[in-house]
Amino acid sequence: MDIAHAILLGIIQGLAEFLPISSSAHLVLLEHYLGVQEAGLTFDILLHVGTLVALIAYFWQDWQGMAAALWRPGRHNRFERRLFWYLVIATLPGAAAGYFLEKQAETIFRTPTRIAVLLAVLGILLYLADRVARHQRRLPGITLKDAVLVGCAQALAIMPGVSRSGSTMTMGLFLGLTRETAARFSFLMSAPIIFGAGVHQGLKLLKSGANNFLTLPYVLGFLAAIVSSYLTIRYLLRFLQRHTFIIFVLYRLLLAFVVLGLEYYQVGPK
Repeated sequence: MDIAHAILLGIIQGLAEFLPISSSAHLVLLEHYLGVQEAGLTFDILLHVGTLVALIAYFWQDWQGMAAALWRPGRHNRFERRLFWYLVIATLPGAAAGYFLEKQAETIFRTPTRIAVLLAVLGILLYLADRVARHQRRLPGITLKDAVLVGCAQALAIMPGVSRSGSTMTMGLFLGLTRETAARFSFLMSAPIIFGAGVHQGLKLLKSGANNFLTLPYVLGFLAAIVSSYLTIRYLLRFLQRHTFIIFVLYRLLLAFVVLGLEYYQVGPK
């Protein structure tokens, strides 16, 4: 893999992982239509570790607060302690889906037509949640019910085209969270699922004996994933303080339309 290819994939991972547009869909479509090959297990793990580093760095105070609440519980940090356990609970459905549906996620879920349909369907749901829900509740108002439902929504992201951030933010909006709160909770709950996936894939990597993760392209791709992830988190949270999700809805629908058009002209009637 050359340097430009590695950096491109790192940037795509950082952008699409946190924007509600589906990172896995973009990687599959780039490979299918443009021949941009995925770089394999080692590089995939590095990119996800890069996004995890960005999450830890940006939300460092939140993680510190939750750690302190667990280490020295008290009345003043009940919210942080409760938030930690809600994040754990919200991770369980996604972890179960990843464990039981891993093979399907790598095969039948990755066809362009299915991806296009899911892009459109989740785009419409995001639009409805953004338009009709009451965006009033903030992070301290998150409940156990919210954590369970948003966690179930995260499990749907096993299918490329759904988008982990898109499904969790949509559910958060339907539950009445503000746009920024829905995004913040989505980002926080992505850390354990990314960490778990990294450990799972890392064990596979150890068994394979691969040791090519210190090459220059891999290192630069890793750094690109960190920088693009951090900037995406930062600016999306600011963007959602004053704007709606409509730009992402339109992007999903446009991409779905393009993919369906490409598929029609490739495999449809001439």
